[in-house]
Amino acid sequence: MAAACYSSEVAFRLQLIGGGRMGEALLGGLLARGWAQPAELAVVEKVSDRRAELAGRFDEVTVTDHPLDHADAVLAVKPDDAASAGTSLKEAGVGRVLSIAAGVTTAALEAVLGEGARVIRAMPNTPALVGEGAAAIAAGRYATHEDLNWAGGVLEAVGTVVVCDESMLDAVTGLSGSGPAYVFWLAETLMAAGVEVGLPLDMADALTRQTLLGAARLLAESGEPPADLRAAVASPGGTTARGIAELEARETALAFIAAVAAATQRSRELGSG
Repeated sequence: MAAACYSSEVAFRLQLIGGGRMGEALLGGLLARGWAQPAELAVVEKVSDRRAELAGRFDEVTVTDHPLDHADAVLAVKPDDAASAGTSLKEAGVGRVLSIAAGVTTAALEAVLGEGARVIRAMPNTPALVGEGAAAIAAGRYATHEDLNWAGGVLEAVGTVVVCDESMLDAVTGLSGSGPAYVFWLAETLMAAGVEVGLPLDMADALTRQTLLGAARLLAESGEPPADLRAAVASPGGTTARGIAELEARETALAFIAAVAAATQRSRELGSG
């Protein structure tokens, strides 16, 4: 499929550089929230089959193979492709970029985009695919408070956003960036445990999914500390207290702390590599 044509008279509010899963999730969220009209958005995707797929799914959204001149951009490409994509954005005269390319620093992007480029770096996570993401954003050297608000508004279309110093983003990666995988691992383990104690797999699967969903909603909506919610379930001498005691005896909490620390360290290594 050929790249879509677009009119130079259209005032594009945003172009998404990269039409992968996260780029598509952002596009869908922005449209669902009414952040922009379809004709005000564009997706820049190199792979022709993917362009055709996106064009068929998002009517009136411009889908093309090269950046649009001067339009604000979300950089949603693989880290290895960030430099070349940044060069294309510079050639297109783009001055404001929200990057969700993992491990790519604002300084590295500023060096590619040129002096004065307003870069905001973000670490979102995969629950953005269902509008329940958690993201942290950090301003680059030239980004203003207004630029941070703009970036936050984009990412709030698919979840919750917090602002932090860029030095914290590796820790954010270790916690919320990698965190969904820890939860999915827990789900796998609970399902297997249910089967081990005698439940059919389909029943263990259904109960695990709803238990995790219900617990997450209770945690989010009650506003109560997780320790208080845990205590409310774990009556002294009861079944839950016995299970928690087993987790504590096996130092499960330390294992999760070590997992977050290891992921944080790996993020630092990737960013410096």
